[in-house]
Amino acid sequence: MCTAFRTCKEEFTCNDDGYFTFSSTEQISAFVACFQKRVEDLVNEQRLSCGFIEQGNPSAPVLNRSLHVDYITKSLREVGCGYSGLDASRTWMCYWGLHSLNILGAPPSHFQKAEILAFLKTCQHPDGGFGGGPGQYAHLAPTYASVMALASLQMEDALSAIDLFVNIQSFYNYTYQSLSRFLHRMKQPDGSFTMHGGGEADIRGTYCALAVAALCGLLSDDLKNGVAEWIIRCQTYEGGFGGEPFAEAHGGYAYCGVASLVILDRYRLADSESFLHWLVKRQMRFEGGFQGRTNKLVDGCYSFWQAANFPLVDGEMAREGRLPTDGLFDARMLEEYILTCCQDESGGMRDKPGKSRDLYHTCYVLSGLAIAQMYSASREPDGIFGGSQNNVDSINPVFNLTTLSEQFAISFFSERSR
Repeated sequence: MCTAFRTCKEEFTCNDDGYFTFSSTEQISAFVACFQKRVEDLVNEQRLSCGFIEQGNPSAPVLNRSLHVDYITKSLREVGCGYSGLDASRTWMCYWGLHSLNILGAPPSHFQKAEILAFLKTCQHPDGGFGGGPGQYAHLAPTYASVMALASLQMEDALSAIDLFVNIQSFYNYTYQSLSRFLHRMKQPDGSFTMHGGGEADIRGTYCALAVAALCGLLSDDLKNGVAEWIIRCQTYEGGFGGEPFAEAHGGYAYCGVASLVILDRYRLADSESFLHWLVKRQMRFEGGFQGRTNKLVDGCYSFWQAANFPLVDGEMAREGRLPTDGLFDARMLEEYILTCCQDESGGMRDKPGKSRDLYHTCYVLSGLAIAQMYSASREPDGIFGGSQNNVDSINPVFNLTTLSEQFAISFFSERSR
């Protein structure tokens, strides 16, 4: 069966009504320095080269799986000098790489898993939580990254390395939960979480704390009290969520807010209609990908940060008996954008044509592809765009772990708590 591209419709090209902004100039004019072409032109060229898409047609966009696996595997061992500014994000790089390999169905070797586990152990802080690298302060963001990386290893030894319980031999001879203690220290009286001791409080910290607690079986009533009410204060007049009350709605913060409410089973407190109105308008009608904020450019990473909200909201709507059968976004258009615009020719994923590949975009573009395929498989007559050769492993949108990794971790911590 042949189907046409849904992206690149002429009537949806950018129209700024003659009003200059930097974003509209980049969208319309030559913002891709190496090619001197706008993203709309590059997407359209790919569409024209493929014509009509047919299952098995060699001209159809293909997920360059082996190239991506090679790039990720090498990056987990060594990265270029461009990553020098990410010394405090080394645990994140472990998570981005491991999760990406799992999505591609190509987990690392046992030897490489052992190396990564040994490194992550050095990032655990004695007082609970993880830093971004060895010897660094505990911080909620790398704590989330470390725990999800350890879960992505799908090894009992890896999950056992998390200091949930630490025996303190002293005059009092007491035992405390190290990770739980750290999470509770970050909790603030108003229901927010600071990212680290004395640090800023925003919705990222809320999500990181709740996701870690939920996965590890540490989600106590004390940890949950007042959190949902603080999150609701972050919903803006546009309908999305900002990083803190009165901030601008943003894709990454929206995901953190919605996923946190789902973990707390309090999504019903949100203005769902207003949120969906904002969310559906973030999908770019020409390119097919998502922007992070109103009047901004398409970016591959929002293939996850925005699209992952749809299955989360779907789940809540299904519980209320009002799940839409057609889906709330065009997953096929997102697949088209990812496969035609986000794949680097040498492996790895990128923001948009002309941008460089990196582990961050590789992780979240592939995560977005998994979300889109989940939608397409059940709603599109042709199934997955490009055929089964492009199939990736399913993910749990609450934690952004593959289904296998999430189930392995939940089972492990459930058994451990008995």
